[in-house]
Amino acid sequence: MRLILLGPPGAGKGTQALRLVQKHGIVQLSTGEMLRAAVAAETAVGLKAKDIMASGGLVPDEIVIGIISDRLDQPDAAKGFILDGFPRTVPQAEALDELLKKKRIELDAVVELRVNESALLQRVETRVAEMRSRGEDVRIDDTPEVLAKRLTSYRSLTEPLIHYYSEQRKLLTVDGMMPIEEVTSEINRILAAIGAVEAKAARKADSAKRTARKAKTEAKTEAGKGARKRGAKKAVKKAAKLAAGKAAKSATKGAGAAKKAAKASRKAGKTASKAAKKAVRKAPASSKARAAGKARKAAKKVTKRRAKR
Repeated sequence: MRLILLGPPGAGKGTQALRLVQKHGIVQLSTGEMLRAAVAAETAVGLKAKDIMASGGLVPDEIVIGIISDRLDQPDAAKGFILDGFPRTVPQAEALDELLKKKRIELDAVVELRVNESALLQRVETRVAEMRSRGEDVRIDDTPEVLAKRLTSYRSLTEPLIHYYSEQRKLLTVDGMMPIEEVTSEINRILAAIGAVEAKAARKADSAKRTARKAKTEAKTEAGKGARKRGAKKAVKKAAKLAAGKAAKSATKGAGAAKKAAKASRKAGKTASKAAKKAVRKAPASSKARAAGKARKAAKKVTKRRAKR
C-alpha cells in the first residue's frame, strides 16, 4: 500500500499515519525525519542538504526527491509507505510522479483529511488556554497566530494538490472533523474498498490472460494439425509420383523386351523357313513331300508362337 496524506496543519495527519503504519505494516516517510537521517548518515544527498539546513535555508526539491529516492530503495519500504509532509506543491508532486515512474512504483491513493479552519483555530485556542491554566509551557509554533499563517500557506501552496490528484483519480476525501476513531475507521473502509476493486480488476485481468493463453494454445494445435495434413498430402503426392515413375520405367523395359522377343521370333521364323527350303531341295521326291509338310507345320508353329507373344 502506497499512500499520501493531505490536509492542513492540525488535521490529524500524523495520528492517522501512525495508525495506518501499525495496521498495515508499512513505513511512514516524513521528509523532515528523512532529511535529518540523511544528514546523520552523511549520504551524498544528506551532505548537500546539511549546509543548506545549517544556514536556515529551504532544501531544494531535487535534494528532497533524492532523499526520498534513497529511502524507497531500503528493504522496509518494499511493502508500502505513507508520505507525510510531501509533496507540498504541484511541482513537487510532478517530480514525485516522475520518480515513482522510474522505480515502477504505483501510488495507490491520496487521502485528504478535510477540516473546518475556524474549528481548527478554536481547537488550538482551547488547548493553549488549558495548557496555560495548568502552568504548562506552550510551544511557540502551537498558537492560533502561527496556525493562521500556516493555514494561509497551505491554501496557496498545497491546496492545488487536491485538484491535481483528483484529475488522476487518486484522491479520497475523509471528514477530518470526526472523532479520531471514526476518521481511522473511514480511512480503513475506503482503502479496503479500493483493495476490493483492485482485486476484482486483477481477477478480470487474470481471466483475460488465461483466455488468451487458451486461444493461443488452440491456435497452435490447429496449426499443427493443418501442418500434419499438408505433410500427409505431400507424402501421398510424392509416393504417387514415385510409383508412377517406377511403373513408367517398368513399362518402358517391358516394351523393350517385347520388341526384342518379336525381333528374335521373326529371325527364328526366317531361319526355319530357309532351313526347310534347303532340306526340300536336297531330299528325294517322297522325302521332299514329307519335308515340305514338316516345314509347313514348323512355319505354322512359329506363326502361332509369334501370335501368342
